[in-house]
Amino acid sequence: MSEAVDLLFELAAIPSPSGEERGVADVVLRYLRGLGLEPDEDSCGPGIGSNAGNVYARLEPTTRGRPLFLCAHMDTVPPDGDLEPVVEDGIVRNAGGTILGCDNKAAITAMLEGTRRVLAENLPHAGLELVFTPMEEVGLIGAGAFDAERLHAQVGYVYDQEGPMGEVVLGAPWSRALEVRFHGRSAHAGMAPEEGRSAIQAAAKAIADLRLGRIDELTTANVGTITGGTAGNVVPEWCTFQAEARSHDEGTLGEVVQEMLDAFSFAATETECDVETTMRKSYDGYRLKRDEPAVALAAAAFSRCGFEPRYGLSGGGADANVFNRRGMRCVNLSHGVFGFHTPDEHVSVADLEAMVDVTVALVEAARE
Repeated sequence: MSEAVDLLFELAAIPSPSGEERGVADVVLRYLRGLGLEPDEDSCGPGIGSNAGNVYARLEPTTRGRPLFLCAHMDTVPPDGDLEPVVEDGIVRNAGGTILGCDNKAAITAMLEGTRRVLAENLPHAGLELVFTPMEEVGLIGAGAFDAERLHAQVGYVYDQEGPMGEVVLGAPWSRALEVRFHGRSAHAGMAPEEGRSAIQAAAKAIADLRLGRIDELTTANVGTITGGTAGNVVPEWCTFQAEARSHDEGTLGEVVQEMLDAFSFAATETECDVETTMRKSYDGYRLKRDEPAVALAAAAFSRCGFEPRYGLSGGGADANVFNRRGMRCVNLSHGVFGFHTPDEHVSVADLEAMVDVTVALVEAARE
């Protein structure tokens, strides 16, 4: 197997759900030190609920041009089976019946291997910085805790878009998360149900009134979890659910969120329950233009490697949202990974190795 596949296998075999990135961080640190770099890890881990911080390394420029930073996240969604990466017919999969973790370990692999080639081939470059973050899957928390003032580069890339090679993401949505808790009154469900006030019924009424799924071409909403009650024979006095809304139009997002809040209040009134809603900003959206240098460099790198650039919008957030909010230009690129967050997650060996080439091509394009 190639060095890229070997590295991906090592990373993919390490369980690293959000908050438990230590094993991956240790591999990244070891690899970077093996390249002769002096990486460091910040101290944000305990404060954000992780056993690892952000890992950072810098290659000093050797020529003129535009310095770049690359960013990948070290966490995955929680695996619910064994992690047994295998290659079948040129495709890397997990034989353990759960995620492979290529979101985002294929990106880590491509960035590290690309950096190795830049150094091994003594390629002139205008400066390259690497950032590896924890806690991305639960709200871009690691990137949010990273001291971006450390970065010399103002143009960067994440590889965190599912799909065929060649896509350059021009925008990602704004997102809001809501935790909704209904409070009712408990009572014996068989002897005195009329004395109770069902919080589950209230939550069900609220959810039934929501517009969920794809609301329009730019906007989605979802209820992801619901819990409540204490026993089958007790009128439930509490019920909590998690919801979210996303939109590429910030104004539309505000309208959808207000519509959701109104539905919660109406359901509480109808069922004589109380409701408490906690809302937090998951992340802010952004839009890039095709003629911006960051986008043009990405298109040039894909073209050099034989991929026709495509342009689109992402329905999800990535660490790119955080860096763009801070005034940098950070572009999300597809990297040939399919089946994010599913047991079918996979990447071809050819695409994994091609993304190493794209990484090198980005560095080369930035120096010209």
